[in-house]
Amino acid sequence: MGKVVSFGEVIMRLSPANNRMMKQSNEMEFFFGGTELNVAASLATMGCDVKHVSVVSDDFVGESAVSSIKSYGIDTTHISKNEHPLGLYFLEVGSSVRASRIAYNRLNGSFANINPNQIDWEKALEGADYFHWTGISPGISESAYIALKKGLQTANEKGIEITADPAYRSNLWKYGKEGFEVLKELVSYSTIFIGGVNEINEIIGTKFSSDKDSFIEACKEFQKQIPSIKKIFDKVRVGASASTQETQGRAWSNETYFESEPIEILQVVDRIGTGDAFAAGLIYGLLNFDDETALKFGNAACAIKHTVPGDINHCSASDILDVMNGDKGGRIKR
Repeated sequence: MGKVVSFGEVIMRLSPANNRMMKQSNEMEFFFGGTELNVAASLATMGCDVKHVSVVSDDFVGESAVSSIKSYGIDTTHISKNEHPLGLYFLEVGSSVRASRIAYNRLNGSFANINPNQIDWEKALEGADYFHWTGISPGISESAYIALKKGLQTANEKGIEITADPAYRSNLWKYGKEGFEVLKELVSYSTIFIGGVNEINEIIGTKFSSDKDSFIEACKEFQKQIPSIKKIFDKVRVGASASTQETQGRAWSNETYFESEPIEILQVVDRIGTGDAFAAGLIYGLLNFDDETALKFGNAACAIKHTVPGDINHCSASDILDVMNGDKGGRIKR
């Protein structure tokens, strides 16, 4: 199946049940997640050998988070602890014409205060086939940026495939660095880019539009400026409402454009983590299939995550393959 190492924050999600707003409820469900952890857990569920590198709070909350991560079969050897609280966010899940809303509390959390010198990247990346990161980590704090950069340099030296999901968040980047400059620097260590025209425009300062021809030209210019990138995979979303979505994948690889068939989701249960499900499905696909099939598998993984509550896609590889191969009727499996 391949070995994947991910790096990123472990964060707690607090959310009122049954699509309620917070002012309607005095109870909240909680889940442990985080963009990179969501990818790791999905890959582990699909059978991959996965290790997650992070830091959590040195209290019962951090212990619970690590216990949750271990339950997926993820190697937590390189998750350390410090005295700062675990980061968290609050989510109101929208419905129909009412959008979901998120409020974060993470900029002084345990991951934001990570000590870059405590990570032994040589050991953490031993035997890895893929190293996955996103642009959220370097946006949280300068120490997280330094830790990630050291990991990318080590992975690059080892010849490991590096998947970069820029995941730009404008509400981060409070420590004096420009997000697009840092992301361009870190992407230059990477080999596979998970993003589209908007992300390319943000990183290299271009103004391409989102149509097919412009996407191809954007990919060519991106590879010209960042030649380490060999493949580019993009998730395209069309949302009629918070409850109805359509997803499609498109890619530029080996000087060739290809795309997947769109998949419509008529009853969204939880949209959070669907991009992470796409990334996990794509990495699994690249480990097991050709590039075109990997894109289709990633799109199917993204689509099926819309039906799963919480941040993480708990569906197996066979569940995703069924959707990829056209079984979208939802019939009971006996």
